[in-house]
Amino acid sequence: MKIPLPNHVDQAVAAAVRAPSPLNTQPWRFVVDRDRIEVWLDRARVLRIADPDAREARLSCGAAIFNLIVSLRSNGKTLSLQALPSPEEPDLLAEITIEGDRFSSAEERKLAEVVFRRHTNRRPFLDRPVPTWARTTLRASALVEGGLLELFGRGDRANAVARALHRAEAAQARNGAFQAEVALWTRRAANAPDGVPATIKPPSPHGIPAQESFFAAEPEGGEPVLGAVLTADGGPAADLRAGMVLQRVLLTATAAGLATSFVGRPFETLETRTALDRIFADLGRPHAVVRLGYGRPMPMTARRQVEEVLLRRSEAAL
Repeated sequence: MKIPLPNHVDQAVAAAVRAPSPLNTQPWRFVVDRDRIEVWLDRARVLRIADPDAREARLSCGAAIFNLIVSLRSNGKTLSLQALPSPEEPDLLAEITIEGDRFSSAEERKLAEVVFRRHTNRRPFLDRPVPTWARTTLRASALVEGGLLELFGRGDRANAVARALHRAEAAQARNGAFQAEVALWTRRAANAPDGVPATIKPPSPHGIPAQESFFAAEPEGGEPVLGAVLTADGGPAADLRAGMVLQRVLLTATAAGLATSFVGRPFETLETRTALDRIFADLGRPHAVVRLGYGRPMPMTARRQVEEVLLRRSEAAL
């Protein structure tokens, strides 16, 4: 007879699966061994055309790791994190060991609560500027996780990102394999446990969007509503760290009443990903560009159940 998992482990994995992932692919698995939770990359759920190096998948797993940690800490657990991607075992991304009990902080409890409210808002944002206090709070949240959130407005950097998006969308429109992969993950029923339901799929652009489509509103004083998540370096370990930075930013934005979405396509072609590296070379390595603003309510995409993504060590065949 299988002994039930502790409630705090069950809750932590339920929080982890609420992390964002490209086309809601959910490219993660979790293996529990007593007080240790292993986080594995699920290669079967990596987008082969859009993400051949699994960079975006690792970013998503980093976000899931952050959710795991904040859930455990909000439940009064002390823990240690060991990030483990290595050439010998590249798909074992991290181990989280629960070490004891502690008092949770108000910040940890707040972030754990908004895990289940955060979602990507693919609709146009409202004509309402993001206030200065929110931008300051978001920048600070990235620093806590060892990363950088660069907010940028209309100007040279935004123009360069717009050109990269223009080139990426043009290339992807000509790529039949890319279009087929997107279609595979978007032709889903509204209650499907993964993928993006067709009912909330963003409308196909008729041509290339203008730079103005980036912005939620004309911000006060020309301040930005786009943010790039950056780390000091690149590679698999940096992808994980960037995912943790990204998720803290997203949860902090949700707690502040903001909606978020991604400008992801320039990261999905080699030419434009290289262009983004050049655009942000003075700051670090870019991993994601997010749009921040105020949005209308929209349905949340579903996630797989805990039992679909979690194994005990005795059951795992990895």
